[in-house]
Amino acid sequence: MLFERLFDDTLAQSSYLLGCQSTGIAIVVDPNRDVDKYLRAAEREHLTIAFVTETHIHADFVSGARDLVRRSGAKLLLSAEGGDDWQYRFAESDGARLLRHGDRVDVGQVHLEVRHTPGHTPEHICFVVTDLATNDRPLGMLSGDFLFVGDVGRPDLLERAAGAAGSMDTLSRTLFGSLRALHDLPDYLQIWPGHGAGSACGKALGAMPSSTLGYERLANWAFQLDDEDEFVRQVLAGQPEPPRYFAVMKAMNRDGPPPARVDQHLPELDVAGLKRAIAAGASIVDVRPTAEFAAGHIPGALNLPAGSSLATWAGSLLGYDRQIVLLADNAGHLARARHALTLIGLDRVIGWGGAALRTEWQRDEGPVRTVQQIAMETLATHTGRVVFDVRSRAEWNAGHLPNAVHRFLGDLLERTRNVARDTPIAVHCQGGTRSAIAASLLQAHGFTNVANVVGGYRAWEAAGLPIEHTSPDRSEADA
Repeated sequence: MLFERLFDDTLAQSSYLLGCQSTGIAIVVDPNRDVDKYLRAAEREHLTIAFVTETHIHADFVSGARDLVRRSGAKLLLSAEGGDDWQYRFAESDGARLLRHGDRVDVGQVHLEVRHTPGHTPEHICFVVTDLATNDRPLGMLSGDFLFVGDVGRPDLLERAAGAAGSMDTLSRTLFGSLRALHDLPDYLQIWPGHGAGSACGKALGAMPSSTLGYERLANWAFQLDDEDEFVRQVLAGQPEPPRYFAVMKAMNRDGPPPARVDQHLPELDVAGLKRAIAAGASIVDVRPTAEFAAGHIPGALNLPAGSSLATWAGSLLGYDRQIVLLADNAGHLARARHALTLIGLDRVIGWGGAALRTEWQRDEGPVRTVQQIAMETLATHTGRVVFDVRSRAEWNAGHLPNAVHRFLGDLLERTRNVARDTPIAVHCQGGTRSAIAASLLQAHGFTNVANVVGGYRAWEAAGLPIEHTSPDRSEADA
């Protein structure tokens, strides 16, 4: 059996290529929209992709299963579990084979047994893999978002992101049962999860790419609890706020993800072109590092640095109904940003601009804007600014600055709607990236006196400054 993990660090997401080398056929599990990498991997190993499948309806990226089937001619395999609300609505039109608990998929001498493992989502399935060319005992499990290294898939997303009221408790209890149903599988079974550290599909995912079921039984917190009610309490406690775009992804992947726009030429804009885009309502996204953005940027631009969190914040802060212009001085940053936006279905990128555009803007339109940077020590001795902590609720609860106001970055605009635009504001996060995004967001929406706190909460803590742990969140009126 050939086994290859294909990891995308933008999403902290793993796809898998499994092939039977004696028959030359393969299956791809949980592909994202970057389908060329699966085609290249199969070609490199002299394999034909015969099947494409996924473990569940994804929330954090646009599924690439349909695209890969179109490109490869493979058969699409989809879960038929989960009840009427979470069936794949395009399965029949695409001629998909529907999979149920106990079904078998044979990829030459590689055998995949389907297990229904609901909890993260109702339709979730895993694949227990046996390499019949070497042994008739199971080798590993493609566990999707059911079981991670050190954690389990969060059961709150359908309620918190997709609006399925009342589903959190039910899915938590279902997840508890799904974990207990693994009792017949051996300790040596390898676990190949769908995500790693950095994903919002769990709260404490490990950075190791794989594990064994035996080790998880020893070390994973979810296997240590025999009381169902305590499990429900713990699995729901401290979950990060789901990015806003998750609801869009769930519906898109259920109803039928559209084809990716492949290798489109992106025109470079001059000031006139940028002004036309702005007048038409386009979002202007500057993907340079935060320090470069703070030193000088085109007014109205949102700073989303081209790093591993770009997809998360782009999906939370940009509208799917608006065009996008990317600003970058580095070709690599531009390519990475386009890749990240494509993965989450933000396809309406209409142009880009670089240093030459900023120079032209300064010549024709006036000065660029800057973001004031202040040190935590300065913040400690000057109380004239309203301090917004834009970290997650769990981070806030674990410790925060006295007199700070919690305004999670994903909700920042709606929770500052009634704040006067000339209010002196300082924004901070854990280390500085999220607060830089927050400062640019506030500036782009008319706030005129915004400062970013360098070093964030980490710097405050390192300086030994006072910390509060139990104060409740302050109301909008307090700001």
